[in-house]
Amino acid sequence: MKAVEIKAFGGPEMLELCQRPRPILSPGQILIKVAYAGVNRPDLLQRKGNYPVPEDANDLPGLEVSGEVIKTGNAVKNWRIGDRVCALCHGGGYSEYVAVDEGHVMPVPAGFDMAQAACLPETYITVWGNLFMRGHLKKAERVLIHGGASGIGTTAIQLARQAGAEIYATAGDDARCRYVEKLGARACFNYKSEDFEKRLAAETDGEGVDVILDMVAGGYLEAHIRALRADGRLVIIAVQGGIKDTLALNNVMRKRLTITGSTLRPQSSAAKSVIIQDMQNHIWDWLETGKVKPVIQEVFALKDAAKAHTALEAGQHIGKFVLHVTDV
Repeated sequence: MKAVEIKAFGGPEMLELCQRPRPILSPGQILIKVAYAGVNRPDLLQRKGNYPVPEDANDLPGLEVSGEVIKTGNAVKNWRIGDRVCALCHGGGYSEYVAVDEGHVMPVPAGFDMAQAACLPETYITVWGNLFMRGHLKKAERVLIHGGASGIGTTAIQLARQAGAEIYATAGDDARCRYVEKLGARACFNYKSEDFEKRLAAETDGEGVDVILDMVAGGYLEAHIRALRADGRLVIIAVQGGIKDTLALNNVMRKRLTITGSTLRPQSSAAKSVIIQDMQNHIWDWLETGKVKPVIQEVFALKDAAKAHTALEAGQHIGKFVLHVTDV
């Protein structure tokens, strides 16, 4: 099969089209002929050597795909050959075929094309597991979502809107801020030209927010603690601003704050299955009725994976990049 591998750690030019053997299934896996593969920041980190691949994972990049089931392991109960699916991958999405645990597979929502379906697994699972299962965002609560124009951000804003939250966000320029506001944010702040903490305080009459979805981390921690209401929750999902910062713990105790976070890939197969099932139970109707849908910036061919990485790293996009792998 054709695949894209990382020939050495480094820039996008380190992605190279290659030939690999088709995966061999374990009893609880299905084999998917990949239609589209999502491109995510963990893929960039893996390419740079900053995202260690678990020993039991596929070394190829790619954490989410859509496609068609072409083979099932002898212990698989819920999927049949010919099913149209999307799936969370333990690596290997940048290839024509990928083996996936049965519990990490979801049906393509009614009305979705395969490109849209490929945007769901890694991104939506990350948002659902963190903003709702860990952050416990509820109706009428206020939430601040950093990187509002990103794939994660556009997903989080739509899900928070459907949950009835009051949404604030940040983005890197005024045009993307206006897009994010049209998507559902009450206000979006250009973090390059204004102080998001001051703007947030002004917008909320100094009260702050209940939940913050943070993909920046280092440098923002103290501002986040100040911006949270009593019993607020800070949920860290990425450390684009660095892995270290200082914190005065008295404000954490005084406000009874919770600081949490997670990364998806190192979790057990069973833990991922729990998040996936919980997400399906809550949001699949939103997807199939068109209330929530992925935002796609651009589709690249598999052979142009390096171009997709370059575009994602440039940070000028709105929504997601996906790779077209095969027609199914």
